[in-house]
Amino acid sequence: MLLGAVADDLTGATDLALTLAREGMRTVQVVGVPAAGFDFGDAEAVVIALKSRTIPASEAIALSLDAARCLRAAGAEQIIFKYCSTFDSTPEGNIGPVTDALMELLGTSLTLACPAFPTNGRTVYRGHLFFGDLLLSDSPMKDHPLTPMTDANLVRVLQAQSRSKVGLISHDIVDNGSNAIAAAFEAAAGTGHQVVLVDAVTDEHLRAIGRAAAGMALITGGSGIAIGLPDNFRRAGKLAGPSADGFAAPEGPAVMLAGSCSAATRRQIGAAIAAGVPVLKIDPLDIAAGRTRPQTVTDWVLSARDSIPLVYSSADPADVRKAQDVLGRDRAGALVEELLADVAIALRADGYNRFLVAGGETSGAVVNALGVQAMRIGPEIDPGVPWTCSIGDDRPVALALKSGNFGADDFFLKAWRLLR
Repeated sequence: MLLGAVADDLTGATDLALTLAREGMRTVQVVGVPAAGFDFGDAEAVVIALKSRTIPASEAIALSLDAARCLRAAGAEQIIFKYCSTFDSTPEGNIGPVTDALMELLGTSLTLACPAFPTNGRTVYRGHLFFGDLLLSDSPMKDHPLTPMTDANLVRVLQAQSRSKVGLISHDIVDNGSNAIAAAFEAAAGTGHQVVLVDAVTDEHLRAIGRAAAGMALITGGSGIAIGLPDNFRRAGKLAGPSADGFAAPEGPAVMLAGSCSAATRRQIGAAIAAGVPVLKIDPLDIAAGRTRPQTVTDWVLSARDSIPLVYSSADPADVRKAQDVLGRDRAGALVEELLADVAIALRADGYNRFLVAGGETSGAVVNALGVQAMRIGPEIDPGVPWTCSIGDDRPVALALKSGNFGADDFFLKAWRLLR
């Protein structure tokens, strides 16, 4: 293993694994911190997916340190801490506290932060994060049910979370290439900065940042920050080339489960409905009242077995707030995740082995329920979202795990064409 990554949610981990695989590294994604002695096979890059984005900071730190220790013990020369390209976090963390803890573990005094993902419209300019043409604070992320982002100034956001001194390497420096960025890293260290936010508005910027960061023990950011890292190992003659094992999805019935309430997922649901996809909407208030149960949802899916049906809880911000006001913010989402996880278990027992899941929290719940430990990366559906196939079990499942904000409007329709 050359590169190890700790990701704070499942779909983000898959996004990162796709990036590394596409750039030529033999990549495996693992769900949760694996047991001692876990066999990573011929992987040159391993991404450990946690569910640590919104849990208490102390728990997120403990999980992240366990993952990093595992990766280091397996030989990882460099560690990535991967978080969302929209910098999803609460005022207390968990990006800052986990970064601080990983720096201490790895014995490094300087790291970088860069959530930019230009292909999906996430760019950083003058320290401010843009969501397409909008500042993050003006984007749909301001209404996120768990991590509403109301400040686009990431230096300010990160400094509020971190005990490290946070600085900025601006676009003017980044635009001058990797040597200028490396010099800026050295200058930042000389002025006592420990975390530097780095502007990036193009993939070329990300590649230059990656080259400049070749000697860093820890790198933090979105999946885009990994674009330039494999070339560092390639230049050093350490990459072995593509794995002989290709991607093969199992044949069988399929289902779509959507728990995300993001604007992108709502548009995708609308496109699926317009195309005639069978749909069933579930409501956390109905789940709490016992009007909607896993068995009733499972029976509905089985009744539509000749198609690829969609079960969704996605709703606009006003409806989400209504449910949260009655049930509590965390409980409203947990009810949906638990129900969809139970549905996935029941469908798996009935022979279903192809699952498309929308939403990071929902994806984590479903994958854990199915007992998936590790996945091989397959074809890319949309930027940041590949098909994957579970490995290390007797009954593999194909999984497309979509971050709520990712994917074109026709994502739910075109995903299946890649498996046919």
